[in-house]
Amino acid sequence: MESPDKPDQDNPQLASLHAMGGRLKFKQLKLLIAIEDMGSVHQAAALLHMSQPGVSKALKEIEEAMGVALFARTHQGLVPTEMGCCAIRYARLMLSSLSHMHQELLNLSRTSGLRIAVGTIAGALAAVLANALIAFQQLHPEVTVELQEGTSADLLEGLQSGLLDLALCRTSVARRTDLFHFEWLHDEEVAVAVSPMHALSRTRDVGWQQVVQYPWILFPGHMPLRTLLEREAASNGVALECTPVETASTFATALLLNKSPQMVALMSLETLEFFAARGTVARLDLRVNASAEPYGIVTRAGAVQPPAVAALMDCIRRQAAAGRNPA
Repeated sequence: MESPDKPDQDNPQLASLHAMGGRLKFKQLKLLIAIEDMGSVHQAAALLHMSQPGVSKALKEIEEAMGVALFARTHQGLVPTEMGCCAIRYARLMLSSLSHMHQELLNLSRTSGLRIAVGTIAGALAAVLANALIAFQQLHPEVTVELQEGTSADLLEGLQSGLLDLALCRTSVARRTDLFHFEWLHDEEVAVAVSPMHALSRTRDVGWQQVVQYPWILFPGHMPLRTLLEREAASNGVALECTPVETASTFATALLLNKSPQMVALMSLETLEFFAARGTVARLDLRVNASAEPYGIVTRAGAVQPPAVAALMDCIRRQAAAGRNPA
C-alpha cells in the first residue's frame, strides 16, 4: 500500500496541508525560486552550490510532497506550470517573511526602537534621499534607518530577499519587473567630472575626441549608466579604450578624480554638483545628449508597508516634489 503523501503519477492529487507542512523545508522553497529564476537545473545547481543530480532529486521530492508537477520540462529548460507559479509565489512570500522575522528579532535584540532598511543609488541619495532622511528623523526620532548605497541590481536583490524595506533605484535591470512596485521620482541627469587640476577642467566646449584620450573611471558593465556612456561615445564616433578602474562606488570615484589630474568619469549631475561645490571635482564642459533611465521608490509587489516605512516614503515624495518645483 502506497503512502497517502505520495502522489499517483498517473492521476496526480494535491497533498493535504498536513502532508505538505510535514515534508517541506525552507531550503526546498529556496530551490524552487532558484530553478524559476535560472530556468534550468544546471544553473540552479551552480547558484545554490549543489550538484545537478542533487537538485533534480530535491525537485522530485518537492513535487512528491505537494502531489503535483511544478515544472514542465521543455527544450528551453524548466518552465513553471500553473501550480508551480502559485507555489513559487508563496515560496517567495514565505522566505521574505522569514527574513523579516529574523531582521526584526535581530533589531529587538539590539535596541527597543524601530528600524527601517533603505537602499539607494548614488544619484537618488544626493538629489532626494539625504534631505528626506533628515526631515524624517526630525519627525520620527525613535526610528533608526539603515542606509545602503549600491547598484540597482544589488538593491533589487536586497528587496526581493527581504533585507531592504524599500529602495530608490531603477527596475529596468530586473529579470522580473512584476516582483516590484515602481513609483517614478526623477529623470536623472548626468555629466562628466574631472579633477579641478585636469587640463580640460577650464576648457570651453570640450569635444569627445579630446576626452577619450584620458583614462576613464567606468561603472561596472551591468549598470545602466555604463550603457549610457558607451552609447554616447559611440554616437560621437569614439570608443572608450583606456579603462584602468571600474567601480560602482561614488566615494571611490570622487576620491580618484580628486587625486588624479588625468582621470575622467560620468556621474549623476546632483552628485557631481555636491562634490564640485566643495572643490573635490569639477564639471567638464562636455555635452552629453543621452538621457539616463528614471529612478523611483521601489518596493516588493503586493507588500503592505508598515507605518514607519510609509511615513519615510511620504518624506521622499515631498522632497522629490520640492526638487522638481524649487519655487
